[in-house]
Amino acid sequence: MTRVVIVTGAANGIGIGIAKAYAETGAKVVLADINAEAGITHSRELNEQGAETIFIKTDVRNEQDILQLVNQTFQVYGKIDILINNAGKNLFKSPFDVSIEEWDDVINTNLRSVFLCSRAAAKYMKKSGGSIVNIASTRAIMSEPYSEGYAATKGGIVAITHALAASFSEYQITVNAISPGWIETGSYEDLRKTDHEQHFSKRVGKPEDIANACLYLTDSKNNFVTGINLVVDGGMTRKMIYEE
Repeated sequence: MTRVVIVTGAANGIGIGIAKAYAETGAKVVLADINAEAGITHSRELNEQGAETIFIKTDVRNEQDILQLVNQTFQVYGKIDILINNAGKNLFKSPFDVSIEEWDDVINTNLRSVFLCSRAAAKYMKKSGGSIVNIASTRAIMSEPYSEGYAATKGGIVAITHALAASFSEYQITVNAISPGWIETGSYEDLRKTDHEQHFSKRVGKPEDIANACLYLTDSKNNFVTGINLVVDGGMTRKMIYEE
């Protein structure tokens, strides 16, 4: 049976990589993003390649946009099988300089949206089950200076993932997180040898690596896996970094 997938933040980077991967499996994919120009372009390109996708402009900071996203998806396709909560933004700034507005913006974009999107989609998944994947980050468990807001949201995503997995378990809805490490969304060819060599995998990650993890976690054969945070980082969070 053809699955219906919503991917937030699908207009670029990891999000469009995930959307393409599901489209290649034959799924019907809803691309959601605040960037309408890029989202519409990607949706059109995928459809020209034989996929079935639609684009719905969505600001995940806005609850009404989220409700419109899930309601319109259900109206068009009659169900929602999979939700990928990928939308997010960075905030790297000294904690002494971060404004309340900037703090609230990154919290609402990265973390509150996961709760609102998951709750809205789960209402449609309750009858037949489904899968939710939240894109967190290895910055949930390791940090560099000036990353407080971003780290807080990603740590929150990891925590809310197992909480939602518990709450939605009676409806056969799995909820998992993926924590990407360095995933290059720009020019992969411009990376240096040292960039690749610092990973156990001997290469920097690509959006396809995260997409493949999403496909695994949302495969119905893998419904014994729920409430986890899958780190996909080429081994970087397990590497000793002391210089000799």
